[in-house]
Order: sequence, then structure tokens, then C-alpha cells
Amino acid sequence: MFKRIFLIVLDSLGVGEANDASKYGDSGANTLGHIIENKNYNLDVLENLGLISLVKNIDEKTYSYYMKAKPNSLGKDTLNGHYEMMGILSNAPFKTFPEGFPLELITEIKNITNRDVIGNVAASGTEIIERLGEMHMKTGAIIVYTSADSVLQIAAHEEVVPLDELYDICKKVRKLTEKEEYKVGRIIARPFIGNPGSFTRTSNRKDFTLEPEINMLDLLQKNKIDVYAIGKIGDIFNNRGLKVSIKTTSNLDGLMKLVDFSKSDFTGLCFANLNDFDTLYGHRRDKDNYLKALEEFNHYLPIFLKNIGKEDLVIITADHGNDPTFKGTDHTRENVPVILYSPKFKDSRRLNDRETFSDVGATILDNFNIENPFSGRSILKDINL
Repeated sequence: MFKRIFLIVLDSLGVGEANDASKYGDSGANTLGHIIENKNYNLDVLENLGLISLVKNIDEKTYSYYMKAKPNSLGKDTLNGHYEMMGILSNAPFKTFPEGFPLELITEIKNITNRDVIGNVAASGTEIIERLGEMHMKTGAIIVYTSADSVLQIAAHEEVVPLDELYDICKKVRKLTEKEEYKVGRIIARPFIGNPGSFTRTSNRKDFTLEPEINMLDLLQKNKIDVYAIGKIGDIFNNRGLKVSIKTTSNLDGLMKLVDFSKSDFTGLCFANLNDFDTLYGHRRDKDNYLKALEEFNHYLPIFLKNIGKEDLVIITADHGNDPTFKGTDHTRENVPVILYSPKFKDSRRLNDRETFSDVGATILDNFNIENPFSGRSILKDINL
């Protein structure tokens, strides 16, 4: 039906609490709703795509099919959301260590890296670097920390621990944490630069994930449908099923790479994650700058959309919530938006909520006439082409 599909994940842009939000302590969470609440905002393009209608009672003419999708996997991590999109349903959340990691694991990390470990707490990445960065530079000890997510993060100054060594350390720690008692979703390399009092994290972050189960990306590859990944998609899926994986330095950089792909001739899927919403604003509970980032996306989106023709389908969604007005710094258990746009559509309207994020992947498989053995139902069956 479509030659090119562009799947854009606005990382953490939830649209209201999921049915089971109370089990996660997230009753009342609504990332988008609270960002635009009692605010003047300029989101005209996204409004015309139906996004705002998902959280606000407005009567605007739209030119898309738009709806919410409910999370089915247990957990509210980046991996859970992206994996569910591609047909993997998690029956158990990844392990978290809110009190820090067991001393046995820390000892093993010291032994395999030949470096001491400092930190070992749940903390904000910028805060712990400011607090322990000087000690790290003096001693060479790596900074290990976690968050409410299922992650083990290792921070190091690029002049103290070269990137190659930091990545090698993370690979070794990934191997250690494949043991059931330590199994976290991601090991994240967090390099930084600068001097005490003015440290800055760099764009050389790298995620080391568990090997994902067979999923829809594997089926696309098996059927010779090319997948081009932008942002952290390659890290999330361990580059499985991908023809090309391109890193980004910011949301805007990711959007400009989407523009480049929209001008190119290819057949297949372009799968992008725009991560700043989550990392820079959701976790830091920065409501005002979250809105500014969304307005920036809205401003540049037409540059991308002008290259979208009748052989193209654009899907805009999210992987979880991260309400910047909510307690703590954790992700929030929310439904996500699903917006489908193509100039080929003969009409536009809101569709019923989807029962799983997997409907997104099922739609992509359906488009390329690939049988879907996973959960999920194609949205193309409900639209007027």
C-alpha cells in the first residue's frame, strides 16, 4: 500500500494514565495533558494531526487518523515500549535496583574492569557527575549509578577513560548482568567532558541492551524489507533487523535526518526515536522546556511533511509517559498517541483506542504483505484508502 513508512517515536510523550496506572503508583499521570495545561502553546501542526485532541476537548479539523494505544507489557521502560511496538510482550518487568546494586556485583565489576567503583546509588545523571566527577578524575574510579528505570549506568570523563575503554567496560558489565539476579534492561555508557563545576555529558552515550526476542524487525529483514534506524533504535534492538543505524545528537538532529531520508528513494521502514523529550525534560521534571521541545518539533515538522507523498505513510507514537509534573523522576504508566498520516488518505478521524502498542508493528507488516505471528492488529483495516 505504501512504499515508505516513517515511524517516529516521541520518546515519553504519554497521553494519559493507562488502565493499570495505579499498580505503578501513576494514577493521574498525563504527560502531554499537563504540559499544555493552562499554557499558551504553539502546536498547530500537531493539533491538525489530532494529537491535542487526545488529551483536550477541542473541535479542530484534522488530516490524519489518530487514536491512543494501551500498554500490554509489564513495566514502563524504554525497552518495554519499543519491544511491544514490534510484537514482543513482556510478562515480567526488568529488574530495578532503587537502593543500589548488590556488593557482589560491584565487586565483580571492579575485578573485570581493574577500576574502583564510586557511586552505586539511584541518582540523576547530571547530579551524580557534578558530585563525583572530581573524585573520578583524581582516582580513575568509574561512576556507577541507576535510576527508577531498569538500567546500570557508567559515567566516565572522556579524558580519564577513553571511549573505547568505556564501551568495553559496558560490554563486560552487560555480560555480568545477564545473570538472572542482576538482569537489568540496559547498561548505558555515559561519557562526559569538562572540569569540576562545569561538566557536560556528551552525545557519545551508548546503550547495551539484552538481546531482544524474535520480533517484527526480524520479519522485515527476512522478507527483504530494509529498515533504517535513527537515534537510539539501533541500541534498543542491538541492531537486529536493521540495514543502517544512525546516531543523533538531539531531537532536531534526528528530525533533520528524517528530512534527509524523506528526500531519498528507498522502499521500507525508517524508524526514528527522538529522545530529548525523555532524557532532558521528562526525567528532570522540566515542564516548560518539555513544551519548548515539543514546539520545536512542531515548528520543523512541516519541512519533513512536505516531502511525504501518496506512496508514504507517517506514524507518530511514543513508548511510555514521563510526566514532568509528576512525583519522582521515573517514567509514568500511560497510554501513547498513535497518529497515521498520508496524502493518500481519503478522509480523517479519530479511531477507537488500540489494545496494544503492537498494532503499530502489525500495521507495518500488513503494509508489506507479511504474515504477523505476533500480537497486534493492523490499523490499515480501519482506514479509508
